[in-house]
Amino acid sequence: MIDLRELAPDDAEALQRIYSPESIKFLGRGPMDAAEARFYAGNAVASAAQTPRTLYMLGLAVDGDLLGVVKLHLERPVATVSYILRADAWGRGYATEGLRRLLALAFGHLGLPALHAKHHPDNPASGRVLMKAGFAPTGSRYGFETYAQVQRWAAGAPAV
Repeated sequence: MIDLRELAPDDAEALQRIYSPESIKFLGRGPMDAAEARFYAGNAVASAAQTPRTLYMLGLAVDGDLLGVVKLHLERPVATVSYILRADAWGRGYATEGLRRLLALAFGHLGLPALHAKHHPDNPASGRVLMKAGFAPTGSRYGFETYAQVQRWAAGAPAV
C-alpha cells in the first residue's frame, strides 16, 4: 500500500538511498551523505511545524518502506511540486500515485488554484509521470521542460 507521510529524523538512512547517484542524475547536485540526510530530515520536521506551512516534504512509502519524497512548495508565486524515487522503485507507478495524492492535498485540502512542475529534458520518464498525474506541458524555461495543472479536483477529493 502506498502512503504519503511526514518525514522523521530516523528517515535519514532511507533518504541517502533515495538521493543516490542514479536518482539525482538530472538534479544538478551530488548524492546525499549522512550529514546532509540528517539535516534534510530535520528540515522536513521543522517545515511541518511552521505556521503557516510553506513546504510539504512528504515521504512516499510502500508497505512501510520509504521509496521517495514528494514536495509541495507554497512559498513561490505559483505553487510547485517535485518528487524523487529510489532507483529500484522506478517504473512501478509509485511516483505517479504519490504525485496524485499530493495533488489531492494541494487542490482539495489547501484549495490551491494551480500548480507548476518541471523536469530536465534528458529525463522524459519524469515528464510521463507529470502527464499521467494530469499536468500539461507548457514549454521550456531555463533549460527545463515545464508543466502546469489548474484545479480540477472535486470537493471532497481524498487528502493525504
